Amino acid sequence: MNDKGWVLPYLKENKRLLIFVVLLGFLTVFAASSLMYTSGYLISKSATRPENLLMVYIPIVGVRTFGIGRAVSRYIERLVGHGVVLRILSKMRLKVYQLVEPQVLHPRSKLKTGDVLGILADDVERLQDIYLKTVFPSLVSLFLYLLAVIALGFFSWPFALLMAIYAGVLVFLFPFVSLLVMKAKVQQIKQGRHVLYGRLTDAVMGVSDWQYSGRQMEFIEEYERQEHQLLLLEQKRNRFVRWRNSMAQVVIAIMVVSMLAWTANESSIGAIDYTLIAAFVLVLFPLTEAFLPLSDAVSEIPSYQDSIDRLSGLELGDKQAADKQDEHQIVPNGEPAVLELQHVSFQYDEYRRVLDDVSFSITQGEKVALLGPSGAGKSTILKLIEGVVPPTNGSITLNGVATHGMSASISQWVAVLNQHPHLFDTTILNNIRLGRPEATDEEVYEAAKQVKIHDLIESLPNGYETQVHEMGSRFSGGERQRIALARILLQDVPIVILDEPTIGLDPLTEKELLTTMFDVLKGKSVLWITHHLAFIHKADRVLFLDQGEIALQGEHEHLLKTNERYQRLYVLDRPFDLTT
Repeated sequence: MNDKGWVLPYLKENKRLLIFVVLLGFLTVFAASSLMYTSGYLISKSATRPENLLMVYIPIVGVRTFGIGRAVSRYIERLVGHGVVLRILSKMRLKVYQLVEPQVLHPRSKLKTGDVLGILADDVERLQDIYLKTVFPSLVSLFLYLLAVIALGFFSWPFALLMAIYAGVLVFLFPFVSLLVMKAKVQQIKQGRHVLYGRLTDAVMGVSDWQYSGRQMEFIEEYERQEHQLLLLEQKRNRFVRWRNSMAQVVIAIMVVSMLAWTANESSIGAIDYTLIAAFVLVLFPLTEAFLPLSDAVSEIPSYQDSIDRLSGLELGDKQAADKQDEHQIVPNGEPAVLELQHVSFQYDEYRRVLDDVSFSITQGEKVALLGPSGAGKSTILKLIEGVVPPTNGSITLNGVATHGMSASISQWVAVLNQHPHLFDTTILNNIRLGRPEATDEEVYEAAKQVKIHDLIESLPNGYETQVHEMGSRFSGGERQRIALARILLQDVPIVILDEPTIGLDPLTEKELLTTMFDVLKGKSVLWITHHLAFIHKADRVLFLDQGEIALQGEHEHLLKTNERYQRLYVLDRPFDLTT
């Protein structure tokens, strides 16, 4: 199996703990085998009605010791094994997030919501089975197989080789056949699940359109048809698994009969004591029980490979990151933050040019309004500043350092308040503290007071411990914006981008919110992206973006007096006066 960086590095990083888990797994099976061996001997010896209890005292102690030892070693094995796997999964999830985040924000991203859901809900979780269901059981089984054959060889090498052949059917033949038979089915099942993930997310996001079009039954029927096809594949797989397990039980029965015949013969010629017959037979059961999971473990390898290929595809999609500037470039600290766009152009493809030779700068403390109709390129400028995508031509720098290439540290310098800030399903306190996790409660309260939301929060039954609910549904649009603004104040960065934060609000709420924003952001550089001119007088400078170019720029009062186009736009966009 080609791990492509998703298995082997984690094995190397945690090799000591993984070896310890394998040893614990071996110790568990060894204790189980010893328990059965000792129990068989104890039963046989007790059946002879020994004259003294001391004759069976040691086997009794052995049974108790191995019984307790099996339970303890199994518990420790599970505790350590799952602990190390969860540690590996946490790093995998972080790696996946770092790969997914820039791609889902990229305007040319091919990742759909269903793809992301499948990766996070299925592929990453699937890789934990590599360790729990494949790596650990396989190593334990192979170790036990060799040890059991060698141990039996001390009594009879010919019989040991015969039993090695029988056990080899369980350890090697059945897993190999399972891999050949199940490979196509497992891949089809896994890919089918990803298709269903995609269709389900598309349906959820477009549920109203399905209903309004009257085609909801058509979608349900098609979804159920694909789900039925997936069910048929799973039924075929289950039938094969049942057949294989039945054959495995036949092999185990043959091993038991062979062991019984051999021990009986050895006992008759005096090679072994007759009290060991049951011991030798019973020890087969925990050993074969350790061999049986190998077939399932190996048959899942195609699904692991499919997950690894999908995750590796994220890395290929992110190979633009290899062309980034050094992530370790540091924006000079202690200097005023200067954001500068120089001759920036950007296009999605050869037919769609969004920005064309855009140049402007924002100095520390300056408030610049970026106006323009929908589709003018305002949101693209935001993505360029955040470092999500590189410009096609030109450069975007923060104190001389290109923002594309410092995406991991851009949040230390730039904060964004967008149209619909996300509030998490936790307390108000935690939502605000997200801006600076180490902030004290008092600092959170102070930030809330600055944005004039403190009194409202305090009036709630649980105050700052009030649950926000999913997406902040219990708050109005203006209240959600104030909570998000308090989060930005805690973040305390020199540059804040306001991406149409008042869209959808009534004029009075918009006025109050913008007044609060500009008051609390004094001293910070502000880029206010908007599509209309209400309250534009609050900006120090105005840029008007039209069809990817800066069509107008200057101070509001100057443009209002000297530019006829700006005058018309201002009059049309301000039917009434709420700015005073």
